[in-house]
Amino acid sequence: MRRALLPVLVVASFAAAPADPAVSADAPFRVIVHPQVKGNQIPRSALSSIFLKQAAKWGDGSAALPIDQSVQSPVRHAFSNDVLQQGLVAIQVYWQRRMAGGVTPPPVKTSDEDVVAFVAATPGAIGYVSSTTPLPDSVKTIEVTN
Repeated sequence: MRRALLPVLVVASFAAAPADPAVSADAPFRVIVHPQVKGNQIPRSALSSIFLKQAAKWGDGSAALPIDQSVQSPVRHAFSNDVLQQGLVAIQVYWQRRMAGGVTPPPVKTSDEDVVAFVAATPGAIGYVSSTTPLPDSVKTIEVTN
């Protein structure tokens, strides 16, 4: 049985997720996490909540730390459309409103390699990279489910 990663606003327990991948093996991106993050699946809605900073913690209470890619990055376009289910202009408007309320967007890295390095070095980190990016053992890939 697989364990799901469930980010929450308050501490909650992990729950199992169905083995129904929402991002296929031929998707243009992969979601990666620091190896200390528990589980190997995350529901698309939970992943979206992390990147929109609507969820601040993993199910075990540790901080969920998303890292974004540049708005010029094709992988960010794919991630935004598939996971956030909005285009980049809509996401930029969203962040303008949130920043007016004191919430900052996730930090941005300019390359897949920079995202991998950040995730590997930061407990609780989560990011996305091109599906062709070589990954070291210092990060792990998680499956996105519906």
